Amino acid sequence: MSNTERNAERCAGIEDKLVEYLDGRAKPAERRAVEEHLTACSSCRNRAEEFRHLWSALDDLPVISPSPAFDASLRARIAAEPARRGFWSWLPSPRADFSMIRDLPVLENYDVLSKFDALSELPAPPNGSLTQEGTKEIR
Repeated sequence: MSNTERNAERCAGIEDKLVEYLDGRAKPAERRAVEEHLTACSSCRNRAEEFRHLWSALDDLPVISPSPAFDASLRARIAAEPARRGFWSWLPSPRADFSMIRDLPVLENYDVLSKFDALSELPAPPNGSLTQEGTKEIR
């Protein structure tokens, strides 16, 4: 591996730690490693200076406060957004009307009676043997 390749690897490793270093959030060991690298590498030193200039320019910008109606309008826009599909949304939703569940015993009885062949084989009652109270319709 050449010196250029080794330097490129070191620079890539330092670049990940550079923001934490500049923010003052780097641990002492990482801070020393970045400082040692910056003294030896002009490219990374220039990159660190560019970050410092950028953050300085951003600090000079005025702070903009949202209008008093911002919160209400943002909440209204969020409420108007369609609901996101959840993780289980790929499952098909049931299409049945669940109100029929309370009628399930009636439906079961109908199913049993409609398929009960023995009823069709019953002999017809003789005329006049059943009173009006004794006859019932099966639906």
